[in-house]
Amino acid sequence: MIPFVDLGAQYASIKEEIIEAIQRVLESGQFTLGREVDAFEAEFAAYCQAAQGVGVNTGTSALHLALLAAGIGPGDEVITVPFTFVATVSAIHYTGATPVFVDIDPRTFTIDVAAIEAAITPRTRAIIPVHLYGQPADMDPLLDIARRHRLVVIEDAAQAHGAEYRGCRVGSLGDMACFSFYPGKNLGAYGEGGMVVTSNPELARTIRMLRDWGAEKKYHHVLKGYNYRLETIQAAVLRVKLRRLEAWTEARRAAAGRYDRLLEGSPVATPQVMPYARHVFHIYAVRTAERAVLQESLRARDIQTGIHYPTPVHLLPAFADLGYRRGQFPQAERAADEVLSLPMFAELTAAQCEAVSEAIRATASEPGSGAISAGRPSVQVQEA
Repeated sequence: MIPFVDLGAQYASIKEEIIEAIQRVLESGQFTLGREVDAFEAEFAAYCQAAQGVGVNTGTSALHLALLAAGIGPGDEVITVPFTFVATVSAIHYTGATPVFVDIDPRTFTIDVAAIEAAITPRTRAIIPVHLYGQPADMDPLLDIARRHRLVVIEDAAQAHGAEYRGCRVGSLGDMACFSFYPGKNLGAYGEGGMVVTSNPELARTIRMLRDWGAEKKYHHVLKGYNYRLETIQAAVLRVKLRRLEAWTEARRAAAGRYDRLLEGSPVATPQVMPYARHVFHIYAVRTAERAVLQESLRARDIQTGIHYPTPVHLLPAFADLGYRRGQFPQAERAADEVLSLPMFAELTAAQCEAVSEAIRATASEPGSGAISAGRPSVQVQEA
């Protein structure tokens, strides 16, 4: 069986260091915030080329607090994409603001920057570009739009630890950036975790208070806050993993390159990496118009896959009240119908990549399976 992700293999490579880190926390008697969290915040912020990091309990909480720190609330609008995990949009909803969607660029699955200005109204306060699958959104023109319209930019970098845009790390590009440390992420905890990174000291100060009941110091509550603190054990685990992140990222990028070569000329469309991007391949998503056939064929061969994501947010029942209809964001809708995530993790072997690729080619030639054809962007692809 080829798993979609293999956290057991990762653990085996760092077992002794993880045990030592957890033991250190147990012996310290400090289990919420504390020195391990302080150290991880500093280390991860530096990794992201940002001045400060504020650890929280989830990536969703990171988005929520970043929006609140930016002053977003009822009556405001926040622009983002419908092709993302629901947490991006839920965090906007938590503040009382209204999500406003813009379609994606079908080459990258990230926000179509050319469509942003048409979505701006007098109520627009912020833009959340999602660095989906590990590839950064096209940030230079986005930041130019934000500056001209005086909008806050909050990067959703939940899938993009270590990704780069024109040589700069995601996390250093917008006003704030939000990361998730869900176990399956490129940098994942043994539980939940998240972080906001920023180089704005006032935003960092506000988020630190908001995550801990709005307290500036113990029992002195300046703001109406939340219990969003990062657990000490998770910070200790993440410090161990952060030291390996660059090596793991290069292993993912090598596996992606291997897939690219093995699937060249095959009946699926492979990811397009933009010239400005260092893609970190949290997800390696191919496109096919016959996804169900391909996924079932791979399952029959004991190859696990995923779909990220089968329904764009504007078509989810939970957000029907926003009033969007099918057909309004055709690129997001088409991507949701076509993407299939192949096994991707740092320990993925060349033999496993070959087996997956051979299975994809074999599916196309199976009698009675139906023709497998690549899902393709329905726009002219231009060089960036």
